[in-house]
Amino acid sequence: MFAIKAGKRDLNVKLDTLRKSGEIPAVFYGMGKATTSISIPTISFKKIWREAGESSAVQISMPSGDIDALIHEVQVDPVTDEPIHVDFLAIDMKKKIRVKIPLEFSGVSEVVKSGIGTLVKVLHEIEIEALPKDLPHNLIVDISKLETLDNNIFVSDIKLPTGVVAIVNLTDIVASVVAQVEEKEEIIMPIDLSAIEVEKKGKKEEEGVEGEIATASVVEERTPARNASHSDAGGEKKDKK
Repeated sequence: MFAIKAGKRDLNVKLDTLRKSGEIPAVFYGMGKATTSISIPTISFKKIWREAGESSAVQISMPSGDIDALIHEVQVDPVTDEPIHVDFLAIDMKKKIRVKIPLEFSGVSEVVKSGIGTLVKVLHEIEIEALPKDLPHNLIVDISKLETLDNNIFVSDIKLPTGVVAIVNLTDIVASVVAQVEEKEEIIMPIDLSAIEVEKKGKKEEEGVEGEIATASVVEERTPARNASHSDAGGEKKDKK
């Protein structure tokens, strides 16, 4: 069982000052105990957190006595990813508790390795019941059992430690394999730029010819009108004579 020393926190000390001194502010509650503010060594906690996770019992050694608890919640700095506050949940070591245990996938699936299928992780944790001393850090899922596209791994396939019982449905699928879908490459036809140039050029030539025809028509229409006016004028002169 993991153990960590803790002291009652002086609420007059600023949290930043406490953290700079190598301590993490924390609290514990549960089992009818009032919420109590404590401080724990940063280095010691990080080691326990890495090894115990949030599913293993931890003994908090206080001047007033030891307290059995679980790491219930850890707040981390969004920039440094360092723990900045911890919540401990007090527990009774003689009573079974229910917690969610993370799943760790291991092994090699031949159907996935060959590229025929893709591994699909349906569950990432399952709820179990056990005495605090029997709580595992994680549960191993062996994916080597996935040999074909028809294979599935169920909760019942997970090997549980002695004294641990799964609370979820044993027929729930934990992992499976689906066939890989090949992405069809889109064929892009090359653009013939020379054909576009020729087409544009031909269009301009047609417009030029049409313009010349239109100009000629206007000239032809105007010419008879002028001749007619001269003829009328000559006729008037003859009449006057």
